[in-house]
Amino acid sequence: MNKIKLISFLILLSCISTISFSQTNGTITPDMLKQIKQSFKNNTHSKALTNAISNNDLKKLTLNRDNIDKADHYFKYKVKVKGITDQKSSGRCWMFSGLNVLRPKVIEKYNLSDFEFSESYLYFWDQLEKANLFLEIVMKTGDKPIDDRTVQWAFRYPVNDGGVWNSLTNLLIKYGAVPKSAMSETHSSNNTRYMSRILNLKLREDGLELREMVAKKAKSDKIEKRKVEMLGDIYKILAYNIGEPPSEFTWRYKDDKDSISQKKTYTPRSFLKEVLDVNLNDYVLLMDDPSRPYNKLYEIQYDRNIQEGKNWVYINIPASEIKKFALQSIKNNEAMYFSCDVGKQLNKDAGLLSMDNYDYSALYNINFGMNKKERILSRQSGSSHGMALVGVDVDENDSPTKWLIENSWGAKAAYNGYLTATDKWFDEYMFRVVVDKKFVDAKTLKILKQKPTLLPPWDPMFTPDN
Repeated sequence: MNKIKLISFLILLSCISTISFSQTNGTITPDMLKQIKQSFKNNTHSKALTNAISNNDLKKLTLNRDNIDKADHYFKYKVKVKGITDQKSSGRCWMFSGLNVLRPKVIEKYNLSDFEFSESYLYFWDQLEKANLFLEIVMKTGDKPIDDRTVQWAFRYPVNDGGVWNSLTNLLIKYGAVPKSAMSETHSSNNTRYMSRILNLKLREDGLELREMVAKKAKSDKIEKRKVEMLGDIYKILAYNIGEPPSEFTWRYKDDKDSISQKKTYTPRSFLKEVLDVNLNDYVLLMDDPSRPYNKLYEIQYDRNIQEGKNWVYINIPASEIKKFALQSIKNNEAMYFSCDVGKQLNKDAGLLSMDNYDYSALYNINFGMNKKERILSRQSGSSHGMALVGVDVDENDSPTKWLIENSWGAKAAYNGYLTATDKWFDEYMFRVVVDKKFVDAKTLKILKQKPTLLPPWDPMFTPDN
């Protein structure tokens, strides 16, 4: 009997232990909370910090005063650029930045005081093409469940105004370009958010309809016909908001000696061919992503804006290698498309990107120690903004110490429209640089012959610049 009681007691004790464990496993218990609260010393010092932090701007409290006067905005090597552009309240940084890489060539060719391509012209076609790509993806995945990851990804953002370098080249090759005088900005092109909502609202509705047609096994020609009708609605929305792109226009220019050229009629493609002596296929796309093996070629699925266009295909190499090619490009008066995590350690007033700008560790007495790889894997950091890389300063050994970046936030933003990035910041938050192949060594170019590793569209590196 005693043995039976003992067994019963042990079983009961086991049940109690299990219940106790299940009730406390992973939860914040009173004992745990007591231990946690010990990390916060409620004294006069902590009260002063609470008053300061809770009543002030964190960036002002963490601003490193010693760092403000250490940086200058002088550069030994600088590309000859003129004028600062302004993307206003839009996510078209990739387009402005790419065109800012190309427009100095037009300025130099015609001896102009300034020149700007029409961003609204290319933006119109970008949005129409992205709408078509979305509908094509919907049709291709129409037999998959709505909670399929690719389907979810597609419906999350049918279209957006972000992009990368290949987005621009896809557009230029297919649609050419026009000067800003041939198609100026509108309120909707300068402020894209609300129009994007309307486009996405309609496209999600259209996408569901196409999925239903696929599910009911409608004939492909009938589905295609319906898709064309849907794109007609998208075209109409774009035309009302941005204006219809010109198929032909006239252009003349005044050079820096006030000589005015003869007026000439162009199509967008003939204009681009005449004013820009560039082979867009001569550029190589470089990435520094330490979360993946270096010296490999990668391609991101659906990272494009045109159905038949090229995806983002890039060579992954360390920042130290990218800087060698960037230095040569700048020395030869060639600007580059450049993208980074611009919001990290940016002192906008000073126009300075530096790892020493803000000291959060000192304010909170807490260590923040992730490296670049860890920030990528945890989604803490990624490419968020595209700009033009136009200058570099060097030490006595001709090694980079800081970089000059032409932004598209207007001439009054940062330092006269430019940002200065320390070389250390460049290592940590630079992600993409597009360089002409002639400045890249044979060893790196050989990587282009590899079969690229295909990454899914939800990969962290898919994040479009905006």
